[in-house]
Amino acid sequence: MAVEPAWTDYYCDEMDAAWLYRALARTESNPQRRVIFEKLAKVEDEHVERWRALFHEHGGTAPEHSPSLRTRALAGVAGLFGSSVVLPLIVAEESREVGSYLRLARGAVDKTTHDTAVAIATESAEHAQHLSASIGREGEPWHGHAAGGYLRSVVYGFNDGLTANFGLVAGVIGANIAPHLILVTGLAGALADALSMGSSGYLAAKSEAEVAARQIAIERDELRLMPDLEEKELALILEAKGLSPERAAESAEAMMRDPQRALDTKVQEELGITPPSVTPLADGLATGASTAFGAIIPLVPFLLARPGPAIWISLSVSMAAHFGVGAARSIFTGRGLWASGRDMFLVGFGVAAAGYLIGSLLVKL
Repeated sequence: MAVEPAWTDYYCDEMDAAWLYRALARTESNPQRRVIFEKLAKVEDEHVERWRALFHEHGGTAPEHSPSLRTRALAGVAGLFGSSVVLPLIVAEESREVGSYLRLARGAVDKTTHDTAVAIATESAEHAQHLSASIGREGEPWHGHAAGGYLRSVVYGFNDGLTANFGLVAGVIGANIAPHLILVTGLAGALADALSMGSSGYLAAKSEAEVAARQIAIERDELRLMPDLEEKELALILEAKGLSPERAAESAEAMMRDPQRALDTKVQEELGITPPSVTPLADGLATGASTAFGAIIPLVPFLLARPGPAIWISLSVSMAAHFGVGAARSIFTGRGLWASGRDMFLVGFGVAAAGYLIGSLLVKL
C-alpha cells in the first residue's frame, strides 16, 4: 500500500502539537501545568514517530515540517496573556483529533494504520481530558462544544465593529458630506454597535445559562421522583462508555446513593452541559469593548489627518485590520491564516464598496 496524501496532514498536526506544547511549557508560570505540557509534548513526539514509521513501512518519507502560522499564533497569544486563554482552543483541537483518528481507523485497510490511529485517538482523548480538567472542566470534551472564552468574544466583537462601521463610514463618504459629519456619524455608529453587540452577547450568554439551569432542575426532579428510571438511564450511559451490563448496573446503583454525583453524571453525559468558560456579564463587556475598539479604527485617520488623505489612510488601515482579524479568526476555524485573512479582506472591501455606492446613490435622490 502506498502512502496516502492525508497522512501528511496528520503528521504535520502532530508535529505542530509537539512544538506548541513545548512553547507553552517554556512560558507557563504554573509549575503543575508546565509539567503537563512537557509530558504532552513527549507523547506528541511518540505520535510523530508512529507516523514516521508508517511512512517508512509504506515506502515513503516523512515530509519536512515547520510550525504553522496558526500554531505560532496560539503560542504567541499564550505568551502574552497566559495559557488559560488558548487552552479551550487546544482542548477543542485535541477533541477534533479524537474523531478524526477514529474515522481513519474505521477506514484503514491495513492493521498497522488501524492500530496507530486507535492508539493516537485514545491518547488524544486523554490529552483533551487532562487539559480540560486543568481549566476546571470535567468529562469528555470531544462530546461538547468548542469554545474560545474571552478570546472568541474579543475577536468576533472586533470583527463586527470594524466591518459594520467601515461600511457606515464608506457610505457617508460616498454621500460626500462634510468631514466633521463623517466623524459624528462614525462615532455614533461605533457607540450604537458596541452597545448592541455587548448587550446581545450578555443576553445570549444569560439565556443559555438560564436554559441550562432549567434543564438541570428538571433532571434533578426526575432523579428525585423517578429514581428507578433514572438508574436505568445511568446504567445505559455507563454501558455505552464500555462497561459490561452487570458492572454498569452496579455502578449506576452506587451513583444513585449519591444524588449530586448522579446528577452531575446525567448533566454531563446526557444533557451535554458543561460549565461556561465566561460569565454573561464578562462576555457582554468583552464583546462590547472589542466591538467599540474595532469600530474606532476607520475613524482614527479623520482625527489625525486632513479629510482628503484621511479617506485613503482609513481605507488602507481598515483593510489591513480586516486581513488581521480574518487571520485571527483562523485560530477558531482551523483554516490557514492567509486564506482566512484574504476572505475577510474581500468581505471588508465588499462592504465598503456597497456602502459607498449606496451613499452615492442616496445623495442623488
